[in-house]
Amino acid sequence: MGCGAAPMGSDNAIVYSEGISRYDFGPGHPFRGERFGRFMRAFLEAGLGDDPRFEILGAEPAGEEDLLLAHSEGLIRRIERGESSDPDTPLRPGIYEAAKLIVGSSMRAGELVLKGAHRVAFGLGGGLHHAKRDGEAGFCVFNDVAICALNLLERLGARRILVLDMDAHAGDGTAELFYGDPRVLLVDLHQDPRTLYPFKGFPWEVGEGDGEGFTVNIPLPPGSSEMAYEYALREVFEPLAEEFSPDLIIRNGGSDPHFADGLTDLGLTAMGFKALCRRVKAVADRVCHGRIVDLIASGYNPVVLPSCWLAILSGTSGVDFPIEEPVEPPSWLRRDSGLDGVKRSVGELKRILSNYWDAFK
Repeated sequence: MGCGAAPMGSDNAIVYSEGISRYDFGPGHPFRGERFGRFMRAFLEAGLGDDPRFEILGAEPAGEEDLLLAHSEGLIRRIERGESSDPDTPLRPGIYEAAKLIVGSSMRAGELVLKGAHRVAFGLGGGLHHAKRDGEAGFCVFNDVAICALNLLERLGARRILVLDMDAHAGDGTAELFYGDPRVLLVDLHQDPRTLYPFKGFPWEVGEGDGEGFTVNIPLPPGSSEMAYEYALREVFEPLAEEFSPDLIIRNGGSDPHFADGLTDLGLTAMGFKALCRRVKAVADRVCHGRIVDLIASGYNPVVLPSCWLAILSGTSGVDFPIEEPVEPPSWLRRDSGLDGVKRSVGELKRILSNYWDAFK
């Protein structure tokens, strides 16, 4: 199915199953499973539960054959046994089943969009972008972003998929899995990797072999706010999306670029998330009939997470509703914070990308 046929549905699906709450790394860990229920309560309190523009759907857990699209059998068996190899990602009881359910949710979101049942589908719990073929990492057990894309490419006839990673951390697992694959264009906006885990995602990391030029990293200086993000999207993401002409866009990332996140040092506000996701929607409307799969899981300040996730929902869906900023912005934060640094970073990146893309020649 290519970009020539518009989706039949025009509404938005939210793929959510209560079982993903078991994706929880325990007391004292930044990633707790209650975040998903917290968001759904905020969604209902905002009066959106009866809004006909949103349909809440469940999902089935991914099977082993689905996990094998991106991961080794050895990894699957070790996760099943609960044997951790990454101290940041402790495998507590229930994690294996919850991780399979998150993968199944992201796969269903992708299928709904590609098949035209919904123009936009949100996969709650998705975006676990650090997991690699043979290892869990950075709170990520299985890489649902990659499995969602590979399911569409290998089984359902998609030809080209653009992954827009807007998590504060570089999606090193996704990059590694698609480093040689020209069917997937990864555009990754993240905090400067010199200052934040996983300390990867530099502009010169561009892919290899047939996939050279299809990994695009846009480092953002600490403190980067809305105008810095807008500049990066306008100058890099938008021309690449036009030239690549994907069948759909998979966007992933939650609230961790918020100025009050606690684990990161970026500067977005809740309204900034809404404006940026609205911009992504406008690009999708131009290049792939509005088809977006939006995978949301990150964010480590429970006070700001619901508002930011609602802002993402509003921006990507195009359904306008009020967003409240739950924390007073600090005095140093301006809308143009980080803009000068992003301009320098983007200038360097464009010189590199001119070797691969007509848009930058």
